[in-house]
Amino acid sequence: MSENLSRRTALKNIVAGTAALGVSAAIPAFALEQTKSTMLKGNINHSVCRWCFGKMELDDLCIEAKKIGIKAIDLVGPKDWPTLKKHGLYSSMCNGAEINLVDGWNDPQFHATLIKNYSEMIPKVAEAGYTQLICFSGNRRGKDDETGLKNCVEGLKQVLPLAEKHGVVLVMELLNSKINHKDYQCDHTAWGAELAKRLGSENFKLLYDIYHMQIDEGDVIRNIQTFHPYISHYHTAGVPGRNEIDDTQELFYPAIMKAILATGFKGYVAQEFIPKYADKIKSLRDAVNICDV
Repeated sequence: MSENLSRRTALKNIVAGTAALGVSAAIPAFALEQTKSTMLKGNINHSVCRWCFGKMELDDLCIEAKKIGIKAIDLVGPKDWPTLKKHGLYSSMCNGAEINLVDGWNDPQFHATLIKNYSEMIPKVAEAGYTQLICFSGNRRGKDDETGLKNCVEGLKQVLPLAEKHGVVLVMELLNSKINHKDYQCDHTAWGAELAKRLGSENFKLLYDIYHMQIDEGDVIRNIQTFHPYISHYHTAGVPGRNEIDDTQELFYPAIMKAILATGFKGYVAQEFIPKYADKIKSLRDAVNICDV
C-alpha cells in the first residue's frame, strides 16, 4: 500500500470514527488542508518565485511552501541560500550575476561587467550545490535580431567554458516586449533557440515563461513541443494580468503541464504570478494543485 493511500485511508477512518462518536470538533480544518496539500502526484517539480511573495519573510515563505509540497524557491542569490538549506529547499534558479533586465548580453558595452559578474557567481552556484543561473538578453536599443544574436554569442562564449567546468547552466529568460518589458530582445522562443544553437553548449538553455510567451507569440503548447530541447525551466502566471492561474484567465495550465511532461522534462516549474486575493498562500496552493498533473 502506498504512503498516500495509507494516509488517505487513515484520514477517512478518523473522520468516520469521530462522526460516529458524535464528536463536534473532529479534525481541525488546517490539518485536513495540510494533508490534502502534501498529496502531490510527484510528476512536476514545483517551485515558487521569491519576489512574488516579497512582503513575506523568507523563512515564512519556506515554511508555507514545504506544507504545500513545493521543493524549491526561484530567483534567490547567495545571501538567501542558507535560509533555503535550513528548510530543506532547493534554489532552482539562482540570480545575482545579472546587471538588470535591460542591460544584457546583446550589448558589448556591458560585456566586461557581465563577464566579471558571471565569472564570480558561477563557482559560487556550483559550490552551493545548485545548477542554474539566470541571465538576460537586454533591450534592443535599435539592434536587429542578427546583431543581438552575434553580440550575445560573443559575450556568452567568454563565460560558458567556466560554466561547463562547474556544471552550471546559464539560463536566458524569455520575456514579453509588448506589455511588461518594452524593447527586450529575447522576446520570442525561436530567437532564444537560435542563440542556443549558435552557442552549441548544454550549459546554455532558456527559461520559458508561459505568461510572457502567451502575450508575445501564443501557440504555447506547440512552441514547447518544438523548442523543448533548449528549455530547462518554466515560469507560470495568469494572462491577462499576471495574477492567479485560475479560471479568470485564458490559459489552461493542466494541458500545458501535460505537454511539458510529454517532452520528458525533469526540471522545475516555478509559480511566478502576483497574487491578488487576500489569502496569498491559498492562491499559491491552488496554483500548485492546478499544475500538479
